Amino acid sequence: MSDAKTPAKRSEIRQANEALILQAAEKVFAEAGFGGATMQVIADLAGLPKANLHYYFATKEDLYRRVVRNIFEIWLKAAEAMDVSDDPALGIGAYIEAKMALSRAHPDGSKVWGFEVMHGAPVIQDYLETTLRSWTEDRIARIEAWIAEGKIKPISPRHLLYMIWATTQHYADFGHQTATLNGGAYGDAEWQEATEAVKSILLRGIGAI
Repeated sequence: MSDAKTPAKRSEIRQANEALILQAAEKVFAEAGFGGATMQVIADLAGLPKANLHYYFATKEDLYRRVVRNIFEIWLKAAEAMDVSDDPALGIGAYIEAKMALSRAHPDGSKVWGFEVMHGAPVIQDYLETTLRSWTEDRIARIEAWIAEGKIKPISPRHLLYMIWATTQHYADFGHQTATLNGGAYGDAEWQEATEAVKSILLRGIGAI
């Protein structure tokens, strides 16, 4: 019986250690970027020996790409909200809500992505040219269908997406600035108010409401 439990126990330990490493890496990469981060600093923050990091992630680039992939996959999941309704107000509105929630829950992941892209995407350029490009074209087609059906104004789908990303991720990437101007960190009610404001401005702008 104990032997049968061993693989499951090892899997639990692996998952727990990977979660600690990824959480620490997200924070360190957000603050220092890829070049400034070290595996030792990440290990110290995770509370694990440096050897453990190299056991799970052979190189710093492997770990960095995993952090970037994680935040992107979370964003991809949020985009499914656009497919739940034929009503763009509901679909795009749900996407905005999801992106705002992720900016609050994963601010460091958003900063890692932003830091990488602002420096020319030296590590993840291939990811931008494949996964992100394909995803963006699919979203554009969805928005173009709504335009053709007369459900929203004939706006540029590409630039609408850019505006949604820029606005929602601003609350993560410039969290210190927004908190300062707000007089402190956003409470639940204030965050909901911000989310509703962003939704209203963007949806009214494209004629969805």
